[in-house]
Amino acid sequence: MDKHAATEPPPRAGRKEWIGLAVLALPTLLLALDLSVIYLALPHLSADIGASSLQQLWISDIYGFMMAGFLVTMGTLGDRIGRRRLVLIGGAAFGAVSVLAAYSVNAEMLIVSRALMGVAGATLMPSTLALISNMFRDSKQRTVAISVWMSCFMGGAAIGPVIGGALLEAFWWGSVFLLGVPVMALLLVAAPILLPEYRDKDAGSLDLISVVLSLGTVLLLIYAMKETAQSGPSPVSLAAALVGLLVGVLFVRRQRRLTSPLIDLRLFASLAFSAALVILMISVATQGGNMLLVTQYLQMVEGLSPLWAGMWLVPSSLAMVAGSLLAPAFAQRIPRAFVIAGGMALATVGYVLLALVPSTGGLPLLITGASLVFFGIGLVGALITDLVVGAAPPAKAGAAASLSQTSGDFGIALGVAVFGSVGAAVYRSQMVEGVPAGVSAGDADAARESIAGAVATAGELSGPLGGQLSDAAREAFTSGLNTSAAVSGVLAVVLAVLALVALRKVTPPGAPAPQPAGEDRHDDTHRLEQDVDSTTPQP
Repeated sequence: MDKHAATEPPPRAGRKEWIGLAVLALPTLLLALDLSVIYLALPHLSADIGASSLQQLWISDIYGFMMAGFLVTMGTLGDRIGRRRLVLIGGAAFGAVSVLAAYSVNAEMLIVSRALMGVAGATLMPSTLALISNMFRDSKQRTVAISVWMSCFMGGAAIGPVIGGALLEAFWWGSVFLLGVPVMALLLVAAPILLPEYRDKDAGSLDLISVVLSLGTVLLLIYAMKETAQSGPSPVSLAAALVGLLVGVLFVRRQRRLTSPLIDLRLFASLAFSAALVILMISVATQGGNMLLVTQYLQMVEGLSPLWAGMWLVPSSLAMVAGSLLAPAFAQRIPRAFVIAGGMALATVGYVLLALVPSTGGLPLLITGASLVFFGIGLVGALITDLVVGAAPPAKAGAAASLSQTSGDFGIALGVAVFGSVGAAVYRSQMVEGVPAGVSAGDADAARESIAGAVATAGELSGPLGGQLSDAAREAFTSGLNTSAAVSGVLAVVLAVLALVALRKVTPPGAPAPQPAGEDRHDDTHRLEQDVDSTTPQP
C-alpha cells in the first residue's frame, strides 16, 4: 500500500452532507417526541376507545419495548442490505402505521400499531447514526454531526409534552400520531437525493436464531426492570431477568461461533469501546432514574399540574441540548477523556444540589441541580456516542450504533428500576413512623404505599390531620429523592475516574495516534479502525 495514500486525511463533508444531516435529524427528533407525547394523550384516547388500565400500560410501553428489542437486529440488517434502503423502508412503515395508530378504533388496534411503530423506529435510529459516520469521515466534522443528531433526539424528548399539549388543545388524540406522516414523507423524498448508500459487501446472511436470541434477551431484561420499578421485586420479574440473562449467554456463545455474527464481539476487545458503553449506560441510568423522581416531586410535593411540571423541566432539557452542541468545541481543545470526566463532574455537582433539595421551597435548587445534571450528561452522551460509532470499522457502523442505542435504552430502564426502588424504599421506611396518629389502618397503608396515595388520602381527611399526613409524605418522598441523588453523585464520580483511566489514550479529533519510539502501538480507537474496511459506497 502507498504510504502517502495510507496517511492521506479523509475527505471533508460538503454542503450536500450537511443538508443530508438535517434530513436524518428530523426522524430522530420525531422518534424521541413519540416516546414522551403518549403520556399526555393517554387519558384522552383511553376515554375514547375504552382502554383498560392494563391496556393503557401496553399502549405506553410497547413502543419502547419493541424499539429496544429490534435495535441490534436492525442495525446489523442495515449493514447488510444498505443503510439508506433500510431508512427508506423504515420511514415508509413508520408513516403508514402512524396513520393506523391515529385512527385506531379500539385498544387492541392501537397496541398493535404502537408495536409496529416501535419496530419501524428501530430501523431508523441505528441507520441514521451509521449514515452520519459514513457521510462525515473527518473526525472533527463527525463529532459535530453526531452532536447535532443527539441534540435533536434530546430536543424531541423535551418538546414532546409541549407539542402534545398544543395538539390536544386543538385536535383529537390521534393528531399526536399524525406528526410522523409529513416528516416521513419528507424523508422519503429527500433521502434518495441527499443520502449515500452504504453496506458491508462481505456480510453474510442474517442469522434468524441470533435475531430471536437478541430480541428475547433485550425484551426480557427490560420487562424485568420495568416490572421491578412499577411493582417492586416479584417472582415474575426475577424469573424474567434470569431467563433474559440465560438467553443472553446463549446469544453471546452463538456469536462467537458464527462467521457472520449479528454483533462482532471483537469490538469489545477495545477498552475504550467497552468503557464508553458502560459510561453511557450508567450515566443515562442515573439521569433517567432521578428525573422520574424529580417529575414526581414537581407534581406531588410542589403541587404543579402535569403541564406546568413539563414546563419547569424545559430548562434542564435545553441544558442537555446545549451540552450536546458544545461538546465538539470542547473536544477540539481538550482531550476527550477530560471533557467526559468534566461532564460527569458537573453532573456530580447537580446531584449534590438535588441531594440538598428541601420538601418546601425547593424548586430553584431542584431546577438548578437538574440543569447541571442534564448539561453534564449532554457533554458525555455526544462524545461517547461519537466514540462508539467512530471506533468501529465503517462497515460495522450500524452494529456499533445499535449497541450505543441499546445501551442507552438499558440505562433508562435500569435507572427507573433501581432509583425508583431506592426512592420508594426510603419513602416507605420513613412513613412507617410518619403517619400521624388518628389515621385509620386502611388509610395509613395507602399513604405508606406511595406519595400519590398519601396525597389522595390527605385530601379526604378533615381538620389538621390531612395537612399533617401530607407534610409527612412530602418529607418522606423528598428524602427518597435526596438519597437517590446522593447515590447517583457517587456513581458519577466513579464514571469520571473510569473515563480518565479507560479513555486517556483516545486521541482528539483529527490528531494523529501516538507512536512511542520503538513501539508499534495505537490507542484503542485507532486499533479498531485498522480492521479491513469492507464498506462499499453506492451511487
